[in-house]
Amino acid sequence: MIPETTSCFVQKENIPELKFPKEDVFQDKGQKSLRAYYLNRASQLGNLLKSKVNIYFKDAENKLMRVNTTIWAVTQNSVILKKGTIIPRHRIVYID
Repeated sequence: MIPETTSCFVQKENIPELKFPKEDVFQDKGQKSLRAYYLNRASQLGNLLKSKVNIYFKDAENKLMRVNTTIWAVTQNSVILKKGTIIPRHRIVYID
């Protein structure tokens, strides 16, 4: 678990203004697999229960950001939030 105090809260509406590099935050296959599990679980919670989650991700400056929102869909490359806001899947560090 990542303490909220180490991350910078960002409004969902401000995410399109952020820049994201192409590099994955994880190199380890186990970490990538765990991220996929949590993303799929959070997507199910969002679609079935309309539950919000905290998504921790890193921008181009490698700054840890946090957004509290509902995940609408997860694709191979992206996490889609309400109003079509997208976070690149490879930049997500943690979901709770």
